[in-house]
Amino acid sequence: MKPTRVLVVDDHALFRKGVAGLLRDAEGFVVVGEARDGREAVAKAQALTPDVVLMDVYMPGMDGLEAARRIGQAVPSVRIVMLTISEEDQNLFEALKAGAHGYLLKSVEPDELFRTLRGIVRGDAFLTPSMATKLVDEFTRRRGAEAAAPAGSMSPREWEVLELLTRGAVNKEIAAALRISENTVKNHLKSIMDKLHAENRVQVVAYALRKGLVRRSPPS
Repeated sequence: MKPTRVLVVDDHALFRKGVAGLLRDAEGFVVVGEARDGREAVAKAQALTPDVVLMDVYMPGMDGLEAARRIGQAVPSVRIVMLTISEEDQNLFEALKAGAHGYLLKSVEPDELFRTLRGIVRGDAFLTPSMATKLVDEFTRRRGAEAAAPAGSMSPREWEVLELLTRGAVNKEIAAALRISENTVKNHLKSIMDKLHAENRVQVVAYALRKGLVRRSPPS
């Protein structure tokens, strides 16, 4: 397999270089660059097109939230993982809305860092159960009762797609498992997001984890 190309972004040089060093020493990773703030991160993401941008939330000048939005718009193929010191950080909701595919605590063990980055590249939407709960609660609070609308209107096929999605399957894997085309998978995902009032795959997975919607057929 091709190595995962990572851009590391943090305004604290010691932390940034420490993470970059860990990744350089780990099998399957290549650090293509480092950035000190969001503005530099956007420029380097566009120039280097890494597989993953590992980025701090708080930085001077342009923070990680704005950088995530801009990178998502400019280089949509890039996976963005936010770094934070606490799961209680309210800005994580904004980061996920901005297009981040997951988050990691800065206290994470190296093995979990490597495992999470590999999963993100495969298409996993990384959320711990506690973060999924916080995300859905905040999502519901901001959008009102409509955001927590029941998923009973989903078709049996959509339930199958949701089941596979919550297991970390990407579109190609879902298509193969259900023997349908990737375009059909995309159409089902769009319908699921519409019915759950979600804006992206991360919010769909968060909702499913929070509500226990991980079955192959609709609940009776």
